[in-house]
Amino acid sequence: MRIDRRIVFAGLRNAVFGGRLSQGQVDGVEAVLPRFSARGWGDPRWLAYMLATAHHETGGTMQAVRETFAPDDEEAVNRLERAWRAGKLPTVSTPYWRRDAAGRSYYGRGLVQITHRENYAKMSRVTGLDLVAEPDLALRLDVSATILVVGMTEGLFSGARLSDFFSGTKADWTGARKIVNGTDRAKKIGVTARTFDAAIRAGLVV
Repeated sequence: MRIDRRIVFAGLRNAVFGGRLSQGQVDGVEAVLPRFSARGWGDPRWLAYMLATAHHETGGTMQAVRETFAPDDEEAVNRLERAWRAGKLPTVSTPYWRRDAAGRSYYGRGLVQITHRENYAKMSRVTGLDLVAEPDLALRLDVSATILVVGMTEGLFSGARLSDFFSGTKADWTGARKIVNGTDRAKKIGVTARTFDAAIRAGLVV
């Protein structure tokens, strides 16, 4: 199974990206496609939900970003610290962005946000790179796309995986948010995922 990229991107341009696709958005989608394909394609709904997740987590840019969309490491740490002290992060018990003895911070990075040192260690095993020593490697698009595809397929973020929500006739577009982040913006992401799914299916070539 393969897809006609021309048809898929035409659909995405109008339905998801407001009539215009930037090169960064194209590159982001293109980074995910071969990694998904390399795993045997499986269910196209999986691809749709992964892309919708990346769309949400990156503010629509489809590029690996820092948590809070900060332009650099220092500002990301400062923004998180200010938000936490102001009581705007009620679910956070441990301020994971605070730097360790070596000056490294494990705030969220990527197409899907990975946080905490232990998750950087887990994704180091997935990517074959030392993300603990160099957490900014998670901002590389190729690295981040691998984390997205493997993490959501194998349930490495929360224990829930794509097959739990999309299998046979089962399609839980809202519940699938549990793969990454509970119920946060679940309905919104589910709607976006359905739009990605329609564009992908239109371009499927059997």
